[in-house]
Amino acid sequence: MQTLKDKYTRPEAAAYLGLSIHTLNDWACTGRYGLRFYRIGRKCVYLKSDLDAFMAARTAGTTRTEAGQ
Repeated sequence: MQTLKDKYTRPEAAAYLGLSIHTLNDWACTGRYGLRFYRIGRKCVYLKSDLDAFMAARTAGTTRTEAGQ
């Protein structure tokens, strides 16, 4: 049985979110959006649960087209 990966490096997290690595670098340096990450030595690690919560908090409402209006 294969388990889902629960820790992502910055390049992996960027790909998961559909962003560039440079965007995540900028957000980490400026604190923009408060996306949580962990430093382990020089390495930055993102938890899948934090990435999912980040996306869920920024989910937009439905549009008129999606609502069938």
